[in-house]
Amino acid sequence: MISKFFKAIKAQINKIANMFWEADPIAVMQLEADQAVERLKEGREGLEVYRGLVERVQRQVNAGQSHLKKLEAQIKAYLKAGDRETAAKFALELEKTKKELTANNEQLEMHEASYQNNLKKIQHANKKLVEVREKIRRYDAELKMSAAEAEIAKLAESFQVDVTTDFGQIEDVIQRQIDENRGKVRVAADLSKEGLAEIAAEENMELALAESALHQFEVELGLKSPETTPITPVDKDLGPATEQTTA
Repeated sequence: MISKFFKAIKAQINKIANMFWEADPIAVMQLEADQAVERLKEGREGLEVYRGLVERVQRQVNAGQSHLKKLEAQIKAYLKAGDRETAAKFALELEKTKKELTANNEQLEMHEASYQNNLKKIQHANKKLVEVREKIRRYDAELKMSAAEAEIAKLAESFQVDVTTDFGQIEDVIQRQIDENRGKVRVAADLSKEGLAEIAAEENMELALAESALHQFEVELGLKSPETTPITPVDKDLGPATEQTTA
């Protein structure tokens, strides 16, 4: 009973996780990458501490080797001086130093190999992490592009210019309004031409009357004679001319 209960809870958790992954998979991948960065950082810090241990063992080995050479030189010097007892003491210390040096060398080899293996793992993990980050950027770009393409396809499908669609009907209404507006402009232009002929005839009449008055003034001043400069009669009829037919 308890196992079924936990299985049901696990199933619900997986369901929620799947919903979250499907809602924003890029965010999930980025979260995983960030967590990997933290783990890699911790691993690097541990590797630095471990490298300190390797360096300490290396220092012990170097010190052991120096001490070994010093003991060998001392033994040779005492033997040459004929002091075998003191030489024997240094020889005993030499054996002890050799054992310690052998042990330290074994530890150094083991720690160095372990360090190199872990270094290689972290380097490999770092390389993979760089690849994951690049993959996230590529997936993010492709996902956004595919979403945009889907929206464009949907938009193109919904914007079919057809009189049976809403868009087509709205376009027809707009075209009718444009035609009506153009019609109003044409009517206003045509109406503005009415009366132009009457205005022109009235202006001509005024010019003729002014010319007649000027001629009369010139006659009165003696500048012109009525006989030599006949006055052009002014037709004051503004209506259309009528033809006179001879019987």
